[in-house]
Amino acid sequence: MIKDFSHFKGNKLTRSEKIQKKITEYIIKSKIPDEKRDSSVVWEQKHSAGVCQMGRLLAQKRDLNIEIAEIICIMHDIYTIITGSYKNHGPEGAKIAQKILMDSGDFSQKEIITITQAISQHSNKDHFSNNPYAELVKDADLLDCSLYENSLGGYKLHKSDAIYKSTLERLSLIRKELNLPAQPILRK
Repeated sequence: MIKDFSHFKGNKLTRSEKIQKKITEYIIKSKIPDEKRDSSVVWEQKHSAGVCQMGRLLAQKRDLNIEIAEIICIMHDIYTIITGSYKNHGPEGAKIAQKILMDSGDFSQKEIITITQAISQHSNKDHFSNNPYAELVKDADLLDCSLYENSLGGYKLHKSDAIYKSTLERLSLIRKELNLPAQPILRK
């Protein structure tokens, strides 16, 4: 049966659409000015949506549950969205995500654990794990970031050489998996 697209309004949203709408509303309604945030509200909006889209694509490629992947990806920076800070944002964000998911009443305990574990681990891009959803969100996050001009400079300036090198290796593997050129093509 064909359904009309909801445009994220009305009361017939899927559970993923409900979460995406909630996260977007948190961003839009933030009272923390950009001067007091580690990233701008505009960045949070663009990045959360971009990571969600990248997550959908990677989930299809890796034969993972697309709905779970998009929820993880849209929520991956929830702590930063709410507080403006990246400090310990993976583990702290997992706690916020858990409350949102539990309060929604739409998710099983197993799904909540899958989602929150991935969110908690997503910043550890220099470590590979056996958790396919944690690896997916790490990759979606990095891939989205890599498509913005000068974004990898942040890794170079703020991470150790070993972590920067590992990040570039991860990015190379993702791009190879997706049959993309080795280096992103950015405007000059």
